[in-house]
Amino acid sequence: MKSLYKYMLIGAALSLTACNDSFLDRTPTNNLTGDVFWRTTSDLESYCNGIYNQAASNGTYRFMIGFHSDAYSVKVTGPYSMEAMSDNFATMDASQTWAAAVAAGIENQPNGNPNYASWDWQLLRRINIFLENYQKAQGSESEIQAYLGEALFFRAWFYFYMVQNYGDVPLITKSLTEQDMDILMGERTPRKEVMKQVLKDISDACTYLPAEKWGDNRLTKGAALALKSRIGLYEGTYRKYHNLGDETEFLDACIAASEELMGMGYEIYNTGNPESDYTQLFTTDDLSNNKEVIFYRKYEAGLKRHRICGYTVNLRNGGTKDFVDDFLCVYEKNGQKVANPVAIAAQDNVYSDETPEEEFTNRDPRLSQTFLAPGNNAAKALFKDANLGKFTYPRLGNMTNWPTLTGYHPIKYYIREQDKKGFDAETHDYPLFRYAEVLLNYAEAKAEQGECTQEVLNKTINVLRDRVNMPHLTENPEMDPKYAGYGLSSLLIEIRRERRVELSFEYLRYQDLMRWAWGDKLKDRVLGMRLEDSAFSDPRYGHEDEETGETKIDITKAGTPEAGKNPIYVVTVNGKQYIDAYGGTNYAAEKRSFNPEKDYLRPIPASATAANPNLGNNPGWNQ
Repeated sequence: MKSLYKYMLIGAALSLTACNDSFLDRTPTNNLTGDVFWRTTSDLESYCNGIYNQAASNGTYRFMIGFHSDAYSVKVTGPYSMEAMSDNFATMDASQTWAAAVAAGIENQPNGNPNYASWDWQLLRRINIFLENYQKAQGSESEIQAYLGEALFFRAWFYFYMVQNYGDVPLITKSLTEQDMDILMGERTPRKEVMKQVLKDISDACTYLPAEKWGDNRLTKGAALALKSRIGLYEGTYRKYHNLGDETEFLDACIAASEELMGMGYEIYNTGNPESDYTQLFTTDDLSNNKEVIFYRKYEAGLKRHRICGYTVNLRNGGTKDFVDDFLCVYEKNGQKVANPVAIAAQDNVYSDETPEEEFTNRDPRLSQTFLAPGNNAAKALFKDANLGKFTYPRLGNMTNWPTLTGYHPIKYYIREQDKKGFDAETHDYPLFRYAEVLLNYAEAKAEQGECTQEVLNKTINVLRDRVNMPHLTENPEMDPKYAGYGLSSLLIEIRRERRVELSFEYLRYQDLMRWAWGDKLKDRVLGMRLEDSAFSDPRYGHEDEETGETKIDITKAGTPEAGKNPIYVVTVNGKQYIDAYGGTNYAAEKRSFNPEKDYLRPIPASATAANPNLGNNPGWNQ
């Protein structure tokens, strides 16, 4: 069988092309509902290859993105832009401001497909055609069921993604024809009915997909269980915190799927190097043998490449102060190694954000593996063979060569050797589902059910902390003052914190905020690093004039005579001055909003509601 790299990553058309040698030699047929095509399991394989292809076509569908199917578009719809919809990241790059608009609550109803989702049903039609015809093929039951499992997996994932974005959507479980106008022009199906079908589809996929590898990165039972775990946690908590009721079934489904997967031999990647193992997971060229990775998106020279590294150092964006503050401080207290929130560590006089160097001292090692640890030599160490080594960090405002909006440079997926390959030439893989997420899903679902014991923590959260040599989480952690007013237990707060830190830039944070009913966090002023007035004359933010040898400062403050292009806006909070990331823009604190009656769901595109007025729209989006 040809590598899935090809038939997963090369574009597919509805005429059912696929990269399988036997299929390329076959004359395509349009009679896909007849008996000409559906004869053998090879036909089923070819057809399912087309499902992979179409789901992975990120110009249309955005639930299987990875580093995108188009090198340029990774900066438009990729890990960093999607994170800017949340409270983890800020951006003023022109290709990503659509995400800043969503986070700020000023998105307009789109006419066509928005960057974060789509209203396109061709993939569903392809899947439904398969489900109506696969039984005609001759072959072993196990082979036929494996392809059935793939189709059901993708239908569950497709509908899950649609419900996450739009809530009620049309539930269609057959291939429609011109005779089905009543369905085509019908109303949307209530969310709970759609999710009932999603849970059935993914449960059946768990039954039919083989547990062992049966092809080159084809879906397995492990992938289906991972998706079921994600679906169960999402829908269960969404129903709970949005007062929809009936959440227990989904939380139980998450727990059951997670427990089953936890017995299948997956492991957290840990070589005993806490300062680099987390980085290594996201900068490995080939993930095929990584036991933490359950299902991944493959990139390979000559087939499909990307450009995540090149755009990482070329866009004006950066992590938020709110996110950076959620990385715990690690230090000795009363003869014991502890991990505490920054507010508690500050009381213990072991945390300060007075300088960039101090802020990154005594922190969870994942902080410096997610954002570049500042300092005059940081760039030289990271880019030892690049011309960037002469520059100091962080780089702000209108400083050239990798300026950041906030002072926190993202590096989670960055590899210098990949960057040097150039445009559309990077090849490291992207993990779509990894074991760490399943452990976090399990811990959170158990906590929501009041069942998160120390035993549960030790086989979930603390396994992740072991990778980075962090003190273990206990059942009764001290409450972080930052979250004391949220009405949640300190244990649940810490589990949510661990999720935020471990799974950042993996397409999950925005939907986490939505399911927890934490949308109000998006109204907050978006801060960057601390930057007192003295910084605007600090040589670290300047360059040496080649003629005079003098240091010229390259950052300017908004509102001053020398402000110029991209000046830095600052704001005082509790007596300290910080970068105001969106100061002076349409996304500034004074213009931000979050309407809980409207903004937990996205608008259905105007083109869709014009074609079928019976769809209506989500509350607050009618125009």
